[in-house]
Amino acid sequence: MLKFEGNNGKICEFQTESVKVSEALSELGLLKKALAGKVNGELLDLDRGISQGGRAEPVLASSEEGLEILRHSAAHLMAQAIEKLYPGAKFGIGPCIKDGFYYDIDLPIALTEQDLPVIEAEMRKFAGASSKVERIDMARDEALAFFKERGDPYKVELISALEAPTVSLYKQGDYVDLCRGPHVPDTSWIRNFKLLSLAGAYWRGDEKNVMLTRVYGTAFATPDELKEHLRRLEEAKLRDHRKLGKELDLFSLHDEGQGFPFFHPKGMAVINTLMEFWQREHTRRGYDEIRTPLILDRSLWLQSGHWDHYKENMYFTEIDEQPFAIKPMNCPGGMLVYKTQIRSYRDLPLRMAERGIVHRHERSGALHGLMRVRCFTQDDAHLYCMPDQVRQEVVGVMDLCDYIYKKVFGFNYRVELSTRPENSLGETAQWEMAEAALKDALESSGTPYRVNEGDGAFYGPKIDFHLEDCIGRTWQCGTIQLDFQMPERFDLTYVGPDGKEHRPVMLHRTILGSIERFLGILIENYAGAFPFWIAPVQVKLIPIQTRGTAPEISQAETHEKYVRELADTFRDWDLRVEVDNRDEKLGKRIRDAQLQKVPYMIVIGDKEVELRTVAVRERSKGDLGSMSLDALKSVWEAEFNPLKR
Repeated sequence: MLKFEGNNGKICEFQTESVKVSEALSELGLLKKALAGKVNGELLDLDRGISQGGRAEPVLASSEEGLEILRHSAAHLMAQAIEKLYPGAKFGIGPCIKDGFYYDIDLPIALTEQDLPVIEAEMRKFAGASSKVERIDMARDEALAFFKERGDPYKVELISALEAPTVSLYKQGDYVDLCRGPHVPDTSWIRNFKLLSLAGAYWRGDEKNVMLTRVYGTAFATPDELKEHLRRLEEAKLRDHRKLGKELDLFSLHDEGQGFPFFHPKGMAVINTLMEFWQREHTRRGYDEIRTPLILDRSLWLQSGHWDHYKENMYFTEIDEQPFAIKPMNCPGGMLVYKTQIRSYRDLPLRMAERGIVHRHERSGALHGLMRVRCFTQDDAHLYCMPDQVRQEVVGVMDLCDYIYKKVFGFNYRVELSTRPENSLGETAQWEMAEAALKDALESSGTPYRVNEGDGAFYGPKIDFHLEDCIGRTWQCGTIQLDFQMPERFDLTYVGPDGKEHRPVMLHRTILGSIERFLGILIENYAGAFPFWIAPVQVKLIPIQTRGTAPEISQAETHEKYVRELADTFRDWDLRVEVDNRDEKLGKRIRDAQLQKVPYMIVIGDKEVELRTVAVRERSKGDLGSMSLDALKSVWEAEFNPLKR
């Protein structure tokens, strides 16, 4: 007998040794709109036979798990269409990803963006056929023979790496693919999809392997959700930080330094303002700032564990015939600073901040503007504290995150707790203690969070902050990592009230994460129209030109003198000013300032010179009229500016 309890509280029983998932859900009144099922936490096809009872739940297309199944099934549908249109195509992997899916394919011809509508049309034919999606469990050796006969080397390689005696295949129509599943019951479920783009991708991410064609797409449960997603994608294109970075003259990217962005004066103006704010806010909150070297001896990285756990992401060099590494993280250097003195419990908590430049070896295919680079600046800090200070320090960092994300930049955010990964250092008891400490801080502060199993750092669990921008995308920025391992490895101590040496607890944390990446996020969130306090050019002076006879020339000189006075005054007010005195019409210069997203434009004509006033335009409000300098100063002082708090 099999007994099932539904997530609706109902119970059903079967006088058989095995039933299908669909049968159990049907008896529980849960089958309607289900594309798959979950039995005792395991996702299963509706047609899958089960021989053990337990808790049964429907998986709906609108749920997170349902969307993943729908999108993975859409990847198979796309592969089926490509196999039909391009005989000889060989398939690598086709997973679902955030907001969509892709498939890596070895094609006999080169695809272009113009081919995507043709593939889509073929997909719609197969979807309309409502072909049943069938799971086939096959012995590993039989599956190897099957794909060898089909001439599919990528599937053969994948199966060869598996140790399981059986593997699962999925069949829809004439198309058969290697897959763990689960999938939708039939192809009619896959209706609301769109193919988006093409890219190159090395097989298994290895640059030594063949380059495959990666076809990206997305799928949703409803047409309205798909429509809204496509609208957001179009909006994202307009906000692309690479496009705006070039248009606004903020930074550039060059083949001579792939993954190493070049920042222009206007980009540095934003970064320097951001860093001035960062420095002031950290000083207010009791942080001291340090700086550690870029290159350090290999022995340090062996001691920290990075050599064993992070080596593939590091760059190396040699000095005096000795091996050195360019730092991928700031923490080992910070610990050397800690050890320069005998520390007392009275010194703790000790908060050491560092705006440290780090280098990490990213594959060329993963590089993306400022969002994924090989060299970046971390707004790092390492906090050393006694065990009973951990909660207050974690809550303090969370408060700083909340202030910067919400109050200063207006982001909503969500929080994740990431737990012990497979390649972790240390004892289970220490990890359990560390995870409990972070949970305690989250729960005592009333912060909602979700658990991200197995995604912690190799030396400790962490809290991650995911920002949501104005078009709904999320970006992982801040992190708080609790570490019992590094203090052990580096023999960090403090003298307690009992006069004995004790081991401090160490917190690693960033707020902005990567300064370069955070700049990219700000560019896209604001579409280049930075808030007044951080805009690269805050004020554009636009004099109305006067030319002609001698009296007019004298008047022009008077205009120029007044414009220079205004520029000097505004700079004395710590504002970033530009003067546009090009021989262009007034309307064009105003439009150009608007295109450059300048917050305020000051027009100076005869009247303004005579009355020593200014005609003010604001980029979103338009003409604010004529006003005195004192009135204008009051307008600017009313603008939000965290540097003045």
